[in-house]
Amino acid sequence: MNILGISALYHDSAASLVVDGKVIAAAQEERFTRIKHDLRMPVNAIEYCLKEGGIRNKDIDIAVFYDNPLYTLDRFVKNIAAVGKDSKDVIERSFFSMFSSKMWIHKEINQILGENPKRKFLVCEHHISHAASAFYPSPYRKAVFITLDGVGEWATTTIGVGQDNRLVIKEELRFPHSIGLLYSSFTYFCGFKVNSGDYKFMGLAPYGEPIYEDIIRQKLIDIKKDGSFCMNMEYFDYQYGRAMTNDKFADLFGGPRREPETIITKREMDIAASAQKVVEDIILKMVRHAKETYGAGIDNLVLAGGVALNCVANGKIKNSKIFKNVWIQPAAGDAGGSLGCALYAAYQYAGIERKIDLEDSQQGSYLGPEYSKQEVEKYLNENNYPYHSYNGSLLYTKIAEELAAQNVIGLFHGRMEFGPRALGNRSIIADARSETMQVKLNKKIKYRESFRPFAPSVLREDVSKYFELDDDSPYMLLVENVCEGRRNFCDLNENLKRYHGDMLEIVKQKRSDIPAVTHVDYSARIQTVTERTNPYYYSLIKEFKKLTGYGVIVNTSFNVRGEPIVCSLQDAYECFMRTDMDILVLEHCILYKKEQPEWNETEDWRKLYTLD
Repeated sequence: MNILGISALYHDSAASLVVDGKVIAAAQEERFTRIKHDLRMPVNAIEYCLKEGGIRNKDIDIAVFYDNPLYTLDRFVKNIAAVGKDSKDVIERSFFSMFSSKMWIHKEINQILGENPKRKFLVCEHHISHAASAFYPSPYRKAVFITLDGVGEWATTTIGVGQDNRLVIKEELRFPHSIGLLYSSFTYFCGFKVNSGDYKFMGLAPYGEPIYEDIIRQKLIDIKKDGSFCMNMEYFDYQYGRAMTNDKFADLFGGPRREPETIITKREMDIAASAQKVVEDIILKMVRHAKETYGAGIDNLVLAGGVALNCVANGKIKNSKIFKNVWIQPAAGDAGGSLGCALYAAYQYAGIERKIDLEDSQQGSYLGPEYSKQEVEKYLNENNYPYHSYNGSLLYTKIAEELAAQNVIGLFHGRMEFGPRALGNRSIIADARSETMQVKLNKKIKYRESFRPFAPSVLREDVSKYFELDDDSPYMLLVENVCEGRRNFCDLNENLKRYHGDMLEIVKQKRSDIPAVTHVDYSARIQTVTERTNPYYYSLIKEFKKLTGYGVIVNTSFNVRGEPIVCSLQDAYECFMRTDMDILVLEHCILYKKEQPEWNETEDWRKLYTLD
């Protein structure tokens, strides 16, 4: 049975193909169109999924959409009634899309796939799609699930239980009270873009002090013991279809929102620290409530929804030990909804037997397109791009030597990752031991804010040698501290005073013997690498360890600010030539910048990416 899952028309559209219960392919539309967070119907992603599965449009038995448009329309209409005379903006913003493409999603999909009277069309509730994406690929026969995001139909948070093929939501919170929209409101107020800037806001938090925590609790949100909450909507404008926050919100924090691209002040740092602390408290209360109420005899928790990408909170959940085991969907946001709804249709609707993988059935989230060695060489030869070809262990040795020589490498091999994180197949990699690498990567390769941290990829067997973690973290979704014995003490508050809040100078300080992946609070967002899941990447890091004694490297996504992760060979080469990367690796081929023909741009492309 061939099942196609689709998410679209809100943000981060994607398609996923599930055949007889097995995940065959999944990809975000943005990777093909090069429009970050592309929300349009995922025509290219669907085409890829069918090609990867070796099937045609007519072979799709079930097409399923990740959201129920009738429930969403119900919220839209009732929200208009609730805001009354002040509903003009929300009507103008959403009326056309609500009554055109979203309400007629079955026709939109039929236009792509063609009419087929034998094909079933289904819709899945948004948070069921999230829950399914977390539970079904997990290695658990039974688990409690929690989904947290901005909003899907009415729900903003759900708690429930999954067992074998069946998922049941037990509780939910409803719009406009939303932990995702609360966090996004602070993201917006601090000058970052909603949906794409939340992780920047999270990265800013360690620089601040939670001095606004009491204000948030007293004025903005009433948090109950079970983690449920009620927001004071007098301070927010998103229910009116306008900005996330209003003037009354600004008055609480001493003035208007920070304008994008302006200097980040201590106020923004402290707001980030305060919001992060409140959100962590809410989530931990929910997790504890879920365990006490539904978790008798259940050791396993699974998470999805955009808020589940808050890897700092995820680390706190794991360390709380409320649940023995925690598994988080790597494509936790709306893109992952395409996978969840397809799996839900396979297991709960069609009754296909669920087979559980002892690690998980996400396949490392390497579910996107790949290129053969022949295709790589053909591309390079046709374009007259000089390269050096290596086979076997010699390739890994050569890459390791270049890393140790402090070169920055664009790494492109195997299948593209599904989800927002690069996990070694579409990555920029570097030496974690370098004291200058974080600044170099931020300023000259990624073209992004200097305070942004970088993640380590570490051999699974070595993770506890570097970090306060001795468990799997394959999807870069857990934050833990660097081992105390590796740290160099740096007083953050003293540095903030000394450098007058200049985060670039603070970042330059060596905080450990792996400074390029050590954040200012000694934390790191960790990816553990195993030979089973990614033998290429594992072998590369293993060779680096043989050469240097360190089984850890820097891993950041292969893209520049404002651009999606690279998908094609052409995407990779252009990004390589437009930045100060030293080397590009395409499968078995190594390209050196100094050997490439002169690169000529027809426009100042960097202006395109000054804002996210």
